Amino acid sequence: MNKLIAPSILSADFSKLAREVEMINSSEADWIHLDVMDGVFVPNISFGFPVIEKIKEYATKPLDVHLMIVDPNRYFEKFKAVGADILTIHYEAETHLHRSVSAIKNLGMKAGVALNPHTPIALLEDIISDIDLVLIMSVNPGFGGQKFIENTFNKILKLKKMITKNESQALIEVDGGVNLSNSAKLYKTGVDILVAGNSVFSSVNPKQAIKEIKSAQ
Repeated sequence: MNKLIAPSILSADFSKLAREVEMINSSEADWIHLDVMDGVFVPNISFGFPVIEKIKEYATKPLDVHLMIVDPNRYFEKFKAVGADILTIHYEAETHLHRSVSAIKNLGMKAGVALNPHTPIALLEDIISDIDLVLIMSVNPGFGGQKFIENTFNKILKLKKMITKNESQALIEVDGGVNLSNSAKLYKTGVDILVAGNSVFSSVNPKQAIKEIKSAQ
């Protein structure tokens, strides 16, 4: 099992973006998580291509881009161009999921599929062997700082069984309400990558917070 952490830049201080990215570069973080929201799929708007391109200039870690937008397939090539290394799309936003996953991989990015809290794991049965990661939302997407939904642990266990049964290489990522109090249990339940936003950037020492969450026992 992997123990990776991807700090979410959505919770960073955007007036000091270069400094925040440099902090992640020099920390024990593995990826940089970017939440792209369009105000339609979720009730919030975050940032777009110019910001991602600028982050890529400073980043020394892979960019883990999570699309919370409608019709994401329109922009795959553009996200590749601005520096996305991992591109995750929502099951709920895609009519032709297999086609979109193939398109992402053909562009040279790793392909992820995200599930909202109400979406059953079973819906991934027919595609689990084709994707590189599954992102389980442990809050309703759209805003940072929300309370962790406890049923997430049950979903992780179901997903782990599905991955094993299908001999899939898919990693499990969890996003929402991740902090030092639940990180150890999440890793033990089978999570490979934890996305941590508010718990990192609201900390007095973000680098230490990253280290503590990642090394939680």
